[in-house]
Amino acid sequence: MAGIAARIRRLSPPEPSPDADPQAAREPRRVSFRWAVPPIVAVVLLAFVALFAWTQEREARARQDASRDSVAAAEAAARAIFSYDHKGFDAAVNNGRAFTTGEFTKEYEQTTSALKPAVMSEQAVVRAEVSAAGVVTASSSQVEVLLYVNQYRKNVNIQGEKMDQNRIVLTMVRTPEGWKVMQASAI
Repeated sequence: MAGIAARIRRLSPPEPSPDADPQAAREPRRVSFRWAVPPIVAVVLLAFVALFAWTQEREARARQDASRDSVAAAEAAARAIFSYDHKGFDAAVNNGRAFTTGEFTKEYEQTTSALKPAVMSEQAVVRAEVSAAGVVTASSSQVEVLLYVNQYRKNVNIQGEKMDQNRIVLTMVRTPEGWKVMQASAI
């Protein structure tokens, strides 16, 4: 029994001595929260990682949507921009212009204006068809699309129809009216 009493005395807090400061006895003990710092840091880091992953996934989805939509627009634009007929040349140019934006619109107008006399004198007909298309680079607002374009041409100087195979990169930008050609480069 004496052993149990000794153990209880060791586990019990010491009795305050009569000389001890009565104010100190009334103050609560300070509790250390050092144990809480690592879990809090881990939760904050986990939140940042989750936010980063969500942002990356959202951007990837936006690039994927932009790629799909701009390729479809680029194919239609290539058919319109690179096709013309001497009988309806002005209408074909207006149709092609509808697919352009920015400085490329001016460049397209200058090029077609310079081309018009030859088209009329040769009674030229050019029909463009896209045989393949793919994305070179993409962001959610700008996409470079590589197009393989076959141009079937007829005029008074050639017998039958000739085909020219072209590779063209169209830089497509998102506008309020949809995806438009901002730049065209033959490669």
